[in-house]
Amino acid sequence: MSKSSKPPGNLWLAEELWKLNAIEFGDFTLGRTAVHSPIYINLRRLISNPKALKKCARIIKEELEALMSMRNPHVQPFTLVAGVPFGGLHVATAFSLLVNTPMIYIHPPGTDKADVIEGIYVRGQSCLIIDDLITGGGSILQTAATLESAGLVVRDAVTLIDRQEGGKQALKAAGINLVSILSLEQIANYLMSEGHIAEDQYRATMEYLRSRNGG
Repeated sequence: MSKSSKPPGNLWLAEELWKLNAIEFGDFTLGRTAVHSPIYINLRRLISNPKALKKCARIIKEELEALMSMRNPHVQPFTLVAGVPFGGLHVATAFSLLVNTPMIYIHPPGTDKADVIEGIYVRGQSCLIIDDLITGGGSILQTAATLESAGLVVRDAVTLIDRQEGGKQALKAAGINLVSILSLEQIANYLMSEGHIAEDQYRATMEYLRSRNGG
């Protein structure tokens, strides 16, 4: 890619993550669901580039506005934003500041305050969950369950990257719609087309995705 050209659509995020050394190849176990993954993406590195983090918030805003303006809206109105610790907190904070919508969050599982909701809310409010990345969907589902037990309404969730490992389907089964900015497949295709990665790294990623989706 020449310096004058820019990646199309939301692929600028893939390029930015590559520049931040946020994409690694090897053999990774990422929580309970992703075992022996050939690719690891550390979206927390976005905090090192405020301009990119701000752009992520703007892209989310534009995506949501487009989906909400459809004749049959694909995203429901919300009056709260909930960030999923820890990666989702940075993205949710940037988005909250951009759209001037109050934010809340729940302490991570395993801590003394695992079910404590930080921030001001009232029962019946509609809450948008934001995370940086989704794999099997467990973190978002756990967040949604805690919010709903406190009387909040969760209909939609947003993530920057969908690793395409069942998270979208798991959320749908729970009645939650997922909006993602990029998929793992889109990122792998982009990195390969730009010559950032070798063909064996690309093939390993695609084979992994096929195996995770019953291919």
